[in-house]
Amino acid sequence: MQSVSKKKVLFLCTGNSCRSQMAEAIVNFRLGERWEAVSAGTRPVGFVHPKAEEALAEIGIRHNGRSKPADEFRDVDFDLVVTVCDSAAKECPLWLGKGKRVHHSFPDPAITDDMNDFRKVRAAIEREIIFLLVNYAD
Repeated sequence: MQSVSKKKVLFLCTGNSCRSQMAEAIVNFRLGERWEAVSAGTRPVGFVHPKAEEALAEIGIRHNGRSKPADEFRDVDFDLVVTVCDSAAKECPLWLGKGKRVHHSFPDPAITDDMNDFRKVRAAIEREIIFLLVNYAD
């Protein structure tokens, strides 16, 4: 039986501390046999928000991500780039446009720093991003 190569997806946000990190972790955990997910920021803050990690841990996902710049992936050919905040959608580097680009706006839970907001965003990412990738067609 021939193995099928994984599709590659980049989740892009501004700070790369919450939404894109949660998307990366959820996809690698739930769809890791079909998708390889990474995340980056247009202006990364340099850390993963502890409440994002806590929200992931609540659903059994241990994430060891790090905040990183989009430039780190300049030479990677992604099947799909998903911007998860409006600012990143506007600032998405043109070189990331080689593959298909999709925008899904999620509110930034770091603004309120309320754990319930992190949970709501996590649930929305699980629902919407998993649906997008399961139904993705080239």
